[in-house]
Amino acid sequence: MTPPVRLGVLTPSSNTALEPLTSAIVASIPGVTAHFSRFRVTEISLKTQALEQFDDSKILAAAELLADAKVDVIGWSGTSSGWLGFDADVRMCERIHQHTGIPATTAVLALNELLALRGIKRLALVTPYTADVQQRIIGNYRALGIEVVAERHLGISVNHDFALVEPEALGALMRQVSTAQPQALTTFCTNLHAASLAEEIEASLAIPLLDTVSTTVWGMLRKVGVDPAGVRGWGQLYGWR
Repeated sequence: MTPPVRLGVLTPSSNTALEPLTSAIVASIPGVTAHFSRFRVTEISLKTQALEQFDDSKILAAAELLADAKVDVIGWSGTSSGWLGFDADVRMCERIHQHTGIPATTAVLALNELLALRGIKRLALVTPYTADVQQRIIGNYRALGIEVVAERHLGISVNHDFALVEPEALGALMRQVSTAQPQALTTFCTNLHAASLAEEIEASLAIPLLDTVSTTVWGMLRKVGVDPAGVRGWGQLYGWR
Protein backbone atom coordinates (compact mmCIF):
# COMPACT_ATOMS: atom_id res chain seq x y z
CA MET A 1 0.00 0.00 0.00
CA THR A 2 1.33 3.42 -0.97
CA PRO A 3 1.80 5.61 2.12
CA PRO A 4 -0.33 8.76 2.23
CA VAL A 5 1.15 12.14 1.35
CA ARG A 6 0.10 14.96 3.64
CA LEU A 7 0.48 18.56 2.47
CA GLY A 8 0.61 21.09 5.30
CA VAL A 9 -0.63 24.53 4.31
CA LEU A 10 -0.08 27.77 6.23
CA THR A 11 -3.17 29.91 5.80
CA PRO A 12 -3.92 33.60 6.53
CA SER A 13 -6.56 33.63 9.27
CA SER A 14 -9.08 35.67 7.27
CA ASN A 15 -8.68 33.68 4.04
CA THR A 16 -11.75 31.71 2.94
CA ALA A 17 -10.74 30.80 -0.62
CA LEU A 18 -7.52 28.82 -0.51
CA GLU A 19 -8.63 25.90 1.69
CA PRO A 20 -11.52 24.66 -0.48
CA LEU A 21 -9.53 25.35 -3.65
CA THR A 22 -6.45 23.52 -2.41
CA SER A 23 -8.48 20.51 -1.28
CA ALA A 24 -10.28 20.38 -4.63
CA ILE A 25 -7.00 20.53 -6.55
CA VAL A 26 -5.30 17.70 -4.65
CA ALA A 27 -8.43 15.53 -4.65
CA SER A 28 -7.48 14.28 -8.11
CA ILE A 29 -4.29 12.64 -6.81
CA PRO A 30 -4.91 9.40 -4.87
CA GLY A 31 -3.42 9.35 -1.41
CA VAL A 32 -2.68 13.09 -1.23
CA THR A 33 -4.48 15.23 1.33
CA ALA A 34 -4.20 18.86 2.45
CA HIS A 35 -4.11 20.02 6.07
CA PHE A 36 -4.24 23.61 7.27
CA SER A 37 -2.95 25.83 10.05
CA ARG A 38 -3.80 29.52 10.41
CA PHE A 39 -2.03 32.58 11.75
CA ARG A 40 -3.52 36.06 12.00
CA VAL A 41 -3.56 38.09 8.79
CA THR A 42 -6.38 40.59 8.34
CA GLU A 43 -4.90 43.50 6.41
CA ILE A 44 -2.63 43.78 3.38
CA SER A 45 -0.88 47.12 3.31
CA LEU A 46 2.51 48.72 3.90
CA LYS A 47 1.51 49.98 7.35
CA THR A 48 3.72 48.80 10.19
CA GLN A 49 0.99 46.78 11.89
CA ALA A 50 0.17 45.01 8.63
CA LEU A 51 3.80 44.13 7.93
CA GLU A 52 4.23 42.83 11.48
CA GLN A 53 1.58 40.16 10.80
CA PHE A 54 4.29 38.19 8.98
CA ASP A 55 6.62 38.01 11.97
CA ASP A 56 8.44 34.65 11.97
CA SER A 57 7.34 33.69 15.48
CA LYS A 58 3.65 33.57 14.50
CA ILE A 59 4.37 31.64 11.32
CA LEU A 60 6.60 29.15 13.13
CA ALA A 61 3.93 28.52 15.77
CA ALA A 62 1.45 27.63 13.02
CA ALA A 63 4.06 25.46 11.29
CA GLU A 64 4.71 23.55 14.51
CA LEU A 65 0.99 22.70 14.71
CA LEU A 66 1.21 21.23 11.22
CA ALA A 67 4.24 19.23 12.32
CA ASP A 68 2.02 17.58 14.96
CA ALA A 69 0.04 16.10 12.04
CA LYS A 70 3.29 14.69 10.60
CA VAL A 71 2.82 16.43 7.27
CA ASP A 72 5.42 15.74 4.58
CA VAL A 73 5.86 19.34 3.44
CA ILE A 74 4.76 22.76 4.61
CA GLY A 75 3.66 25.40 2.12
CA TRP A 76 2.99 29.08 2.88
CA SER A 77 -0.05 29.77 0.70
CA GLY A 78 0.40 33.51 0.82
CA THR A 79 2.06 36.17 -1.31
CA SER A 80 3.64 38.42 1.32
CA SER A 81 7.15 38.17 -0.13
CA GLY A 82 5.80 39.94 -3.20
CA TRP A 83 6.02 43.18 -1.22
CA LEU A 84 8.39 42.13 1.60
CA GLY A 85 11.03 40.84 -0.82
CA PHE A 86 11.52 37.29 -2.11
CA ASP A 87 14.33 36.64 0.39
CA ALA A 88 11.71 36.79 3.15
CA ASP A 89 10.24 33.53 1.87
CA VAL A 90 13.66 31.92 1.53
CA ARG A 91 14.39 32.74 5.17
CA MET A 92 10.94 31.55 6.25
CA CYS A 93 11.42 28.17 4.58
CA GLU A 94 14.84 27.77 6.19
CA ARG A 95 13.42 28.59 9.62
CA ILE A 96 10.47 26.21 9.23
CA HIS A 97 12.83 23.40 8.25
CA GLN A 98 15.13 24.15 11.17
CA HIS A 99 12.25 24.17 13.67
CA THR A 100 10.23 21.22 12.36
CA GLY A 101 12.56 19.13 10.20
CA ILE A 102 9.96 19.41 7.43
CA PRO A 103 10.81 20.89 4.01
CA ALA A 104 8.93 24.05 3.10
CA THR A 105 8.01 26.14 0.10
CA THR A 106 5.73 29.08 -0.65
CA ALA A 107 3.31 30.34 -3.26
CA VAL A 108 5.77 32.95 -4.51
CA LEU A 109 8.91 30.79 -4.52
CA ALA A 110 7.01 28.17 -6.53
CA LEU A 111 5.71 30.86 -8.89
CA ASN A 112 9.22 32.16 -9.42
CA GLU A 113 10.47 28.63 -10.09
CA LEU A 114 7.77 28.20 -12.73
CA LEU A 115 8.75 31.49 -14.36
CA ALA A 116 12.39 30.39 -14.44
CA LEU A 117 11.51 26.96 -15.86
CA ARG A 118 9.86 28.55 -18.87
CA GLY A 119 12.17 31.55 -19.18
CA ILE A 120 9.23 33.91 -18.72
CA LYS A 121 10.30 37.57 -18.75
CA ARG A 122 6.99 39.25 -19.62
CA LEU A 123 4.38 38.84 -16.90
CA ALA A 124 0.87 40.20 -16.41
CA LEU A 125 -0.22 40.81 -12.81
CA VAL A 126 -3.76 40.80 -11.39
CA THR A 127 -4.28 41.43 -7.67
CA PRO A 128 -6.86 42.87 -5.27
CA TYR A 129 -4.19 45.02 -3.58
CA THR A 130 -3.63 48.74 -3.15
CA ALA A 131 -1.47 50.72 -5.57
CA ASP A 132 1.55 50.98 -3.25
CA VAL A 133 1.59 47.24 -2.55
CA GLN A 134 1.23 46.58 -6.27
CA GLN A 135 4.21 48.80 -7.07
CA ARG A 136 6.35 46.94 -4.53
CA ILE A 137 5.51 43.65 -6.25
CA ILE A 138 6.29 45.09 -9.68
CA GLY A 139 9.60 46.45 -8.40
CA ASN A 140 10.64 43.12 -6.91
CA TYR A 141 9.93 41.35 -10.21
CA ARG A 142 11.86 44.03 -12.08
CA ALA A 143 14.85 43.33 -9.85
CA LEU A 144 14.48 39.65 -10.76
CA GLY A 145 14.67 40.54 -14.45
CA ILE A 146 10.96 40.06 -15.10
CA GLU A 147 8.92 42.89 -16.59
CA VAL A 148 5.31 43.30 -15.53
CA VAL A 149 3.95 44.37 -18.90
CA ALA A 150 0.38 44.94 -17.67
CA GLU A 151 -1.28 45.06 -14.27
CA ARG A 152 -4.65 45.53 -12.65
CA HIS A 153 -5.35 45.97 -8.95
CA LEU A 154 -8.57 46.61 -7.04
CA GLY A 155 -7.36 48.86 -4.21
CA ILE A 156 -8.59 46.59 -1.40
CA SER A 157 -6.66 46.20 1.86
CA VAL A 158 -9.05 44.07 3.97
CA ASN A 159 -7.89 40.50 3.42
CA HIS A 160 -11.31 38.95 4.07
CA ASP A 161 -12.83 41.04 1.27
CA PHE A 162 -10.52 39.66 -1.43
CA ALA A 163 -12.61 36.47 -1.51
CA LEU A 164 -15.74 38.52 -2.27
CA VAL A 165 -14.43 39.51 -5.71
CA GLU A 166 -16.54 37.65 -8.24
CA PRO A 167 -14.74 35.24 -10.60
CA GLU A 168 -16.37 37.05 -13.54
CA ALA A 169 -14.67 40.28 -12.46
CA LEU A 170 -11.32 38.50 -12.21
CA GLY A 171 -11.81 37.06 -15.68
CA ALA A 172 -12.47 40.53 -17.06
CA LEU A 173 -9.23 41.84 -15.50
CA MET A 174 -7.29 38.94 -16.98
CA ARG A 175 -8.66 39.71 -20.42
CA GLN A 176 -7.64 43.34 -20.06
CA VAL A 177 -4.01 42.56 -19.21
CA SER A 178 -3.79 39.89 -21.91
CA THR A 179 -3.76 42.60 -24.59
CA ALA A 180 -0.15 43.40 -23.60
CA GLN A 181 0.81 39.90 -24.85
CA PRO A 182 2.49 38.60 -21.68
CA GLN A 183 4.13 35.18 -21.66
CA ALA A 184 2.14 34.33 -18.51
CA LEU A 185 -0.49 35.81 -16.25
CA THR A 186 -0.54 35.56 -12.47
CA THR A 187 -3.44 36.10 -10.11
CA PHE A 188 -1.23 37.04 -7.20
CA CYS A 189 -3.29 36.50 -4.03
CA THR A 190 -4.42 33.27 -2.39
CA ASN A 191 -7.79 34.64 -1.29
CA LEU A 192 -9.15 34.98 -4.82
CA HIS A 193 -11.46 32.49 -6.53
CA ALA A 194 -9.23 32.43 -9.59
CA ALA A 195 -7.55 29.01 -9.74
CA SER A 196 -10.69 27.34 -11.08
CA LEU A 197 -10.72 29.74 -14.04
CA ALA A 198 -7.45 28.41 -15.47
CA GLU A 199 -8.84 26.04 -18.09
CA GLU A 200 -11.28 28.63 -19.44
CA ILE A 201 -8.76 31.50 -19.43
CA GLU A 202 -6.00 29.47 -21.04
CA ALA A 203 -8.33 28.22 -23.76
CA SER A 204 -9.65 31.68 -24.60
CA LEU A 205 -6.46 33.74 -24.20
CA ALA A 206 -3.75 31.19 -25.06
CA ILE A 207 -1.77 32.47 -22.04
CA PRO A 208 -0.90 30.27 -19.03
CA LEU A 209 -2.52 31.29 -15.75
CA LEU A 210 -0.23 30.95 -12.74
CA ASP A 211 -2.60 31.42 -9.84
CA THR A 212 -0.84 31.48 -6.48
CA VAL A 213 -3.11 28.90 -4.83
CA SER A 214 -2.10 26.57 -7.65
CA THR A 215 1.58 27.46 -7.50
CA THR A 216 1.60 26.56 -3.80
CA VAL A 217 0.19 23.11 -4.56
CA TRP A 218 2.61 22.63 -7.47
CA GLY A 219 5.55 23.56 -5.25
CA MET A 220 4.51 21.27 -2.41
CA LEU A 221 3.98 18.29 -4.71
CA ARG A 222 7.43 18.82 -6.22
CA LYS A 223 8.99 18.99 -2.76
CA VAL A 224 7.61 15.55 -1.82
CA GLY A 225 8.37 13.92 -5.17
CA VAL A 226 4.77 13.63 -6.36
CA ASP A 227 4.35 14.43 -10.06
CA PRO A 228 2.12 17.54 -10.32
CA ALA A 229 0.97 16.31 -13.75
CA GLY A 230 -1.48 14.12 -11.84
CA VAL A 231 -3.57 17.25 -11.27
CA ARG A 232 -6.05 17.64 -14.13
CA GLY A 233 -8.46 20.43 -14.93
CA TRP A 234 -6.65 23.19 -13.06
CA GLY A 235 -4.37 24.61 -15.73
CA GLN A 236 -1.29 23.76 -17.73
CA LEU A 237 1.23 24.72 -15.03
CA TYR A 238 0.82 21.27 -13.45
CA GLY A 239 2.46 19.74 -16.52
CA TRP A 240 5.49 22.04 -16.37
CA ARG A 241 8.84 20.50 -15.42
